[in-house]
Amino acid sequence: MQKNLQIQQCKRWVIKVGSALVTDNGKGFDFELINQWAKQIAKLIESNHEIILVSSGAIVCGFQRLGKTSRPTLLPELQACAAIGQMRLANGYEQIFGKYGLITAQILLTHEDHADRTRYLNTRATLLELLKLKTIPIINENDTVSTDEIKFGDNDTLGALVAHTCAADLLVILTDQNGLYDSDPRKNPDAKLVQNAIAGDPVLETMAGGAASTLSKGGMITKILAAKRAAQSRTHTIIANGKEPDVLLRIADGKNLGTFLSAESNPQNSQNSKKLWILDHLQVAGKLFIDEGAKKALQENKSLLPIGVVRLQGNFVRGELVGIYAESDPEKEIARGLINYNHSQSQRLLKQPSNKIAEILGFIQEPELINRDNLVVF
Repeated sequence: MQKNLQIQQCKRWVIKVGSALVTDNGKGFDFELINQWAKQIAKLIESNHEIILVSSGAIVCGFQRLGKTSRPTLLPELQACAAIGQMRLANGYEQIFGKYGLITAQILLTHEDHADRTRYLNTRATLLELLKLKTIPIINENDTVSTDEIKFGDNDTLGALVAHTCAADLLVILTDQNGLYDSDPRKNPDAKLVQNAIAGDPVLETMAGGAASTLSKGGMITKILAAKRAAQSRTHTIIANGKEPDVLLRIADGKNLGTFLSAESNPQNSQNSKKLWILDHLQVAGKLFIDEGAKKALQENKSLLPIGVVRLQGNFVRGELVGIYAESDPEKEIARGLINYNHSQSQRLLKQPSNKIAEILGFIQEPELINRDNLVVF
């Protein structure tokens, strides 16, 4: 069988492991399975791979340690379980990877760490330095302090964001399923495994189902969307069964395993680093609704001028991210960017020419609401 040369050329990996695997379906930290991964990762490091591990499981380990049988629903309970479980995860990973002479480093992230440009760059610098030191960064969402407003939502998304942050070649999502099927294999015995596809293909989203278990927030759909997001920074994705023997080594060898989602042919691969950060930003502070002339200007890679904006929503400040919508189709986001004026100033500038800005506001920051260098058009 022909090997996947694209995978063989991938040296910097982000490996995301789900709660069901890490905790043996809620029974507790799975030392045996994680030991198998660590042994394989040690061999990958020897062959000049760089590995970042994004691990779920803190909350599950926490409520299991407390003797609870189901995942809590109240935010304070979830945060308390995360605080307890994170200790279990960190100690377990350190103990297991230490057997193979590998040093682990813990990084806990919230959405704000990605949304703030300075914190994002600091996170990137730390990750790259840890890789340079040949350590294994182990990343999780900081559930202990996260609130609904700043949660990543699932660690599949977090894995994709980390892949972008460190410019990874490959995102490996290990799950308790063999990959993406063309229909739900639990309901259709004739469902076929999708072995190769292009990340971002809308057909993949229609194939994906709901959450895989009561232990996690994800499911196949979050993995497909994570692959789509990772592809924006030229990162390929593999979704594979984490319990497969030597799963990581077989992937590295280019074996046809799981579902391979290529980043090739993705139309957004040409975005620069700053625009990728804007594109990856999960939260927007407001919305601008523009006329057809402004829409055409954006499609021609021009800046957004106030004269083309007909209305706005939100309470944003200068420098925050806003979504851009055509007034003719107000449900579909067509672009997003960093705005030069706050919401009240922008409101006063609606439908006004740029040469009137100083007269209207008494000052001028920029002649446009959003400069084309701070814009991403979908």
